[in-house]
Amino acid sequence: MIIPKEVKSVIKDLQKAGFEAYICGGCVRDFILDRNPQDWDVTTNAKPEEIQKVFPDSFYENNFLTVTARTGSKNEKLAEIEITTYRFEAKYSDKRHPDEVKYAKKLEEDLARRDFTINAMAIDLQGTKTKVIDIFEGQKDLDKKIIRTVGNPEERFNEDALRMLRAVRFATTLGFKIEEKTAEAIKDNCIWLEAISEERIRDEFVKIIMADEAAKGIDLLRELGLLKYIVPELLENYGVLQNKHHIYDCYQHAVKSLEFTAKKNLNMYVRIAALLHDVAKPRVKAGEGEEATFYNHEIVGAKMTFQILNRLKFSKKEVEKITRLVRYHLFYYNVDEVGEASVRRLVKNVGPENMEELLQVRQADRIGSGVPKAEPYKLRHLKYLIDKVSQDPISAKMLKINGNDLMTVLRVAPGPRIGQILDILLGYVLDDPKKNTKKFLTKEVEKLGKLSDNDLEKLADKSKDEKSEIEVKQDKMTKQKYWVS
Repeated sequence: MIIPKEVKSVIKDLQKAGFEAYICGGCVRDFILDRNPQDWDVTTNAKPEEIQKVFPDSFYENNFLTVTARTGSKNEKLAEIEITTYRFEAKYSDKRHPDEVKYAKKLEEDLARRDFTINAMAIDLQGTKTKVIDIFEGQKDLDKKIIRTVGNPEERFNEDALRMLRAVRFATTLGFKIEEKTAEAIKDNCIWLEAISEERIRDEFVKIIMADEAAKGIDLLRELGLLKYIVPELLENYGVLQNKHHIYDCYQHAVKSLEFTAKKNLNMYVRIAALLHDVAKPRVKAGEGEEATFYNHEIVGAKMTFQILNRLKFSKKEVEKITRLVRYHLFYYNVDEVGEASVRRLVKNVGPENMEELLQVRQADRIGSGVPKAEPYKLRHLKYLIDKVSQDPISAKMLKINGNDLMTVLRVAPGPRIGQILDILLGYVLDDPKKNTKKFLTKEVEKLGKLSDNDLEKLADKSKDEKSEIEVKQDKMTKQKYWVS
């Protein structure tokens, strides 16, 4: 990993102006792990107003002593670099924001206020060598793959309760374990997560969901007592046995379904829908053992999903899409049993743009059951039918001219000739789509209007035959696309 020239330039300019300056925070952790940092942060003993004198093209619009310097880089991640004055923080009355932020005089004081040892390191670029400043043994914790707070975990989590979620997020995304005392402190203080805004909780939750080991992250939230303050509805599923179609309980099934979506690197909508698709099962369960039933769990589950996502302040688009995926995940399909009309209704309800994701949720559901059936042909055939019913039908509605236009041009009343002319025009356009202009078609209408009924009928029949041939070819190509017969 190479430190970008833009970062080196910021450090150099601050040092030239007589100030101390170091690379700090998560980017140091990622640098040591040879991972590509999402952003680069700098800390300095210069005050915000002094930083702005060094970097005239900068802005300072916060209460945390952070100035953002524009570097002019074409790389978005390096176009702006945040420079923060050394600081230490006082009492946290709201468990999230310090009551006041004060300047610190030394780098060591600034590093001591940070959350975890792996995030409390700095890089000194003075001289020819890169030196890591690590007073809390963050490098040892990186080697041991553990998440440990800087200092007393009780104090760190009482300062900022969101750090408990961040601990789980780092453990999940890095594949680390949370150190024992840190984990115990999370269990003891998890109730303070109630003091954190839903937006901040949502952001950390999504980062966990989007990790490669998302399933382990969700289970870690449960083990540490945090899940009940995020999605308590999911905990209702824990230990609730299912029927002969599943070997896992409802909670394990949800986590296994999420695990599949993470392995396939699927998007956020599918991952959350997979996690919540059966969330209502405990509330609708009837009977026990192999014959237990869960009627309407997809309908009740959609309502619960809507409430959960709104509570966590997801966007309207995200709420609607994920809720729709949960609502229709239980669709029935069997080759030769379900016709085009049923598939067309499903596409209409879910939306053509969401069909691929619905199939992904269904596949996650199937794999997550623990007793998946091999159904590659059935799945391919369903994809073929979805594609087929989603295609624009070949009809006169495709034309840039309609029956009313024809009657106006020809000055005639409605009758069979109007339909026949439209069929003929459609044939022209199918042969050459460039002819589908109102100007061209109007001229052809004038010519066709002069033909006898017999000639017009023959041309119309010929166009219908050509249309049928095209439809057959189109269907054959669609079948070939999905390898179905």
